[in-house]
Amino acid sequence: MQGELRIIGLPGIPEVLPSADLPALLMAAAQAQVGGFENGDVLVVTQKVVSKAESRLVDLTTVTPSPFAEELARNWNKDPRLVELVLRESRRTVRMDQGVIITETKHGFVCANSGIDQSNVPGDTVVSLLPEDPDASARGIRDAIKQRTGADVGVIVSDTFGRPWRMGNTDIALGVAGISPLLSYVGQDDPYGYRLRVSVSAIADELASAAELVMGKVSGVPAALVRGYEFTPSEGSARSLVRSAERDLFR
Repeated sequence: MQGELRIIGLPGIPEVLPSADLPALLMAAAQAQVGGFENGDVLVVTQKVVSKAESRLVDLTTVTPSPFAEELARNWNKDPRLVELVLRESRRTVRMDQGVIITETKHGFVCANSGIDQSNVPGDTVVSLLPEDPDASARGIRDAIKQRTGADVGVIVSDTFGRPWRMGNTDIALGVAGISPLLSYVGQDDPYGYRLRVSVSAIADELASAAELVMGKVSGVPAALVRGYEFTPSEGSARSLVRSAERDLFR
């Protein structure tokens, strides 16, 4: 049973430039806001600043679209250079309709535009791509914090995704380190004695979404600290949140 949770935004992080020491920026923000990290904290960091630090930015002026991208762009009134990047970053195209391109990324995520985003990026023609390996990004941040401060924390790299059958977006976990992204209740009994057989909570997604409440989209707060969530440290990987093809009834 969880008690009280604190979700604390970490403002004051400057514009993250390519090759920036992101863990140092996060540690400075945590020190200023709450006196630093503690064992058992969960740090949620937006994909955007991780991608910036990892130089996952592309200037559209450097992209030459293929004839196929040109055709799609004409049909949907889109920038053909952006369409080209979406195709390059995808494993397959899931659906194209009403000007929306839904793809499966190389990571296995199903999302709009392969996760490519133009918001919160400096420059009119610059876009951000998802990290090459979001789990590795989370591990790198976690390892750096532990090495430099001694604190053993969980780290979640978050991003905003849409949802089938539901209006509005919510934040989910793209990368995870130090915390299991899933919490299984299978085999436990509910208060009425019913044995749970399939109940598994997407804890990492829930924490990412909760953290977004204090980060927002336009407030310039790219990270948040969750304090008070009880978990057993583990390796963790956001890939375990992706439903396999044989268990996906909609694929």
